[in-house]
Amino acid sequence: MVKMKVNLGGIEMKNPVTTASGTFGFGREYHHLVPVYQLGAVTVKGLTLEPRLGNRGVRLWETSSGVLNCIGLQNPGVDYFIAHILPWLREQGAQVIANISGNTIEEYQRMAQKFTGLAGIGGLEVNVSCPNVKAGGMAFGTDPEQTHRVIVAVAGNTDLPVLAKLSPNVTDIVAIAKAAEAGGAHGLAMINTLLGMAIDINKQQPILGNVMGGLSGPAVKPVALRAVWQVAQQTELPILGMGGITTWEDGVEFLLAGATAIAVGTGNFVNPRATLEIIAGIEKYCIERGIQDVNELRGLAWKKKGE
Repeated sequence: MVKMKVNLGGIEMKNPVTTASGTFGFGREYHHLVPVYQLGAVTVKGLTLEPRLGNRGVRLWETSSGVLNCIGLQNPGVDYFIAHILPWLREQGAQVIANISGNTIEEYQRMAQKFTGLAGIGGLEVNVSCPNVKAGGMAFGTDPEQTHRVIVAVAGNTDLPVLAKLSPNVTDIVAIAKAAEAGGAHGLAMINTLLGMAIDINKQQPILGNVMGGLSGPAVKPVALRAVWQVAQQTELPILGMGGITTWEDGVEFLLAGATAIAVGTGNFVNPRATLEIIAGIEKYCIERGIQDVNELRGLAWKKKGE
């Protein structure tokens, strides 16, 4: 038997596999195929203080080895989630990670306060890719100082573990990671989507309603893996690795690069049972190599490189 439990900055997971926010709904949508209690955790769709309808126009577009999206954080709002969705997740025995977003520091603070003390919430994943409306629309996560301020605000207003979800659309992701660590983050989630776009050559105009969107799927895996590799060697924080994971082999790569746990995103669209297959594949990989604890895989690739 392989010990599959991991501790992601205080979030206890029965195995190292969760879902990437925005690709698994709130768990109910997949439950007939993937019983949510079998996952290490369910990272739910991004939540904001007030309900949001999201962006207009085309919001999802398939690309070579990936998907572009500009959903615009469509969600029913945090109060609706707490009243009507969280009770169901709690009944199913799911470990829940809530993804939160805000356009001001104050909004992040209020979101953190709303989740504090709630049964059934294992931790918060803080989306710092949102535009800071008080700083001219610059995304919080592209600047170390802004990232630090957000994490300080969230960590200072909750007793829950806090994961900072990092954007790859920066020149130095290690600097952002260190800023999040200094701000009180208990772990890092990386990476968020890469900025991209598509053009309709017949209409001769951008396809997405928001012009630009986030690229996810297998195309981003090499970038995500590189980011995890770099950051894991520069911080003590556990990492939730994500970006193009569709098979158990992908998952093992991220663990070897330094991730403590992994999240499956776009892969759920192609294979709704990908998460369960990845859990089984990682366990089998460990058994075949005589590894008794999945945590032994963490960072093994760069540790061996240094031998």
